Amino acid sequence: MPNLGGSVAAGKTTCKRKGQGYLKHLKRTVFYHYAKGIFLAALLSFAAFTTALSQAPKKPEAEPKPPSKESKPAAKPAFELTVKARPILNISLKAEKAKLSEVAQDLSKRLKTPVFLGPQRQNELISIEFSELTLEPALQLMSPTVYVDYEIDTGSNKPPKPLGIFFYDANQGEPPPTAVVTGSSQSMLVEGHTEDGVEPETEEDKKKAKENPLRVSYKNSALTVTAKKQPLPLVLLKIGEELNIPVDIQNENRTIVDAEISKLPVEDVIRQLSPNVRLYMRADLTRAERRALRLVLAEPPKTTQ
Repeated sequence: MPNLGGSVAAGKTTCKRKGQGYLKHLKRTVFYHYAKGIFLAALLSFAAFTTALSQAPKKPEAEPKPPSKESKPAAKPAFELTVKARPILNISLKAEKAKLSEVAQDLSKRLKTPVFLGPQRQNELISIEFSELTLEPALQLMSPTVYVDYEIDTGSNKPPKPLGIFFYDANQGEPPPTAVVTGSSQSMLVEGHTEDGVEPETEEDKKKAKENPLRVSYKNSALTVTAKKQPLPLVLLKIGEELNIPVDIQNENRTIVDAEISKLPVEDVIRQLSPNVRLYMRADLTRAERRALRLVLAEPPKTTQ
């Protein structure tokens, strides 16, 4: 009997242990299937999201914006003007249907000289191209009718200084002599011989005329001066009378002139007489003519010690 009881107890213990092992195994199996189910569900969800993302319609690409107006290159100017002072004054111009008024305005700014236009030239368009021409040939290409007023300093080796440029209409006529050359005073020449301007008739009168210490004549754009120990102001006044231009004596210099100059341009004659004279002249480029406008005997420049 005791043996029987002992074996029964051992059998119960073994059965209990087996039951506990089975429960542990069952728990692991359930957990494995549960984890596997969660992984499969997550995998299916990711696959569904990927498929939906791949099937979603793509957004259209943004169309390129047209370039703004500010990004456009600047319009090419209608003309290009270049003015150089060295080695001598020269001008270059390239114009394609450019307004003459705009070209003249730029030219005036660069030369520091006023430029005047005739009424018909205000809206005129020009197309022209030239390079490194001196002032007058350049102006002749820009306009068929051109006048230029100059100031000439006889005591300087500098070229004549342009005071005004006139691009006039063909039928407009010549600018007035005082358009840019003005003066507040004018000297007068008073002589006692009433027969001046009358050709001498007798041999004696001709001899006296030849013996005259001051003789001035102007013919064919050439000036002749014969002065035998004559004061400079008197010589200039006589020249002004012959040329029919005003003379302004600002300097009471009594320099004595003893010279005989024959058939030279007015500018060359005045340069030989004195370095203190300012001569104003007008160049008519259309007719290739030059004439004097005014004479000024100025004070000599002050020298510094």
